[in-house]
Amino acid sequence: MRPAPENQLPRSAVRAWRISSVLVGLLILMVPVFLWLLGLGEDGPPRWLAYGLAGAVAVCTGVWTLLIPEIRWRRWRYQVDEHEIDLRRGAIIISRTLVPANRVQHVDTRQGPILRNYGLADVTISTAATTHKIPALDEETAELVRDRISQFARLAQEDV
Repeated sequence: MRPAPENQLPRSAVRAWRISSVLVGLLILMVPVFLWLLGLGEDGPPRWLAYGLAGAVAVCTGVWTLLIPEIRWRRWRYQVDEHEIDLRRGAIIISRTLVPANRVQHVDTRQGPILRNYGLADVTISTAATTHKIPALDEETAELVRDRISQFARLAQEDV
């Protein structure tokens, strides 16, 4: 059996993912707030529905903020070599993806405002069929990985 990929994401990814989870939770919390506002009139939905939804959103946001980023960070691994990109992720359902270097069409780095705040960037690897992502690498590491994958893809396509 093939050994697990060696490289782990930086620890600062956990903080960035937690902030993203809180922001998404606050956005979803707008639904119960809207229902509560509708319930202020006589014909609106009952207020208990808004309170129940707000409680459910708060619990889900708490779990998604406190537990999921830590578990995600512990499980994510990647490795890049001249033949393929090896990606492993997931806790309950573990996904392992091997992307052959000769199938890579282009490689990008992307940063949103939260990742930029922590000096992180995603690396996206595009093939003809789909796109794969290595999330939340340090900016310097992301650029090195992007350049390395690009170099390996170019060499693999020259061999074909």
